[in-house]
Amino acid sequence: MTKVHPKFPNTYEESLCDSKAAVVLTVWRKSLLFNCDGFTVYNSNGNLVFRVDNYMNSTRDNIVLMDASGLPLLSIRRKKLSMGDCWAVYDGETQRDPIFTAKKNVSILTNKRSLAWVSAKKTILYEVEGSYGQRSCKIVDVRRNKRKTAEIKRKDAMVGGGSFGKDVFKLIVEPEMEPRVAMALTIILDKMFRSY
Repeated sequence: MTKVHPKFPNTYEESLCDSKAAVVLTVWRKSLLFNCDGFTVYNSNGNLVFRVDNYMNSTRDNIVLMDASGLPLLSIRRKKLSMGDCWAVYDGETQRDPIFTAKKNVSILTNKRSLAWVSAKKTILYEVEGSYGQRSCKIVDVRRNKRKTAEIKRKDAMVGGGSFGKDVFKLIVEPEMEPRVAMALTIILDKMFRSY
């Protein structure tokens, strides 16, 4: 019988233990709550690890990434700037001192494969390259010679080789990056490049 209610791990750390291998997450662009917009994220064992639940009539400028039990891990807030939007990511539900910010690449003179830049305290940390619309992009560490730290890929069905479409995809996170950070960047990319 299929799982209707996946087993909730006690903590975020239990389900995504520190290992030397990449963590493969399945991201579903759907909230488990009725009349909500959001994300539901499972680990390779099929356990719920992250969720985002935004009521349809709520603002899309404030997003909270939660663990399986509903505890806030990161808050994501959009700030409107004269040269485009900037997304700030905070620890928990605090709104002080962002951990990092992400900004969409709007320059036609720079690398056209670049989707966004992630920085902290005016230092560029990561660059996002590829196509979020095609669910084919990677997050590279600018400080480590553009070493890949996370990747978004299409998820193929096990039977028949078909694709789940754009609402279900894989997020592969290397050990150098926290899965919650990679998921926050995925949410930001979705807000930057998804048409409503």
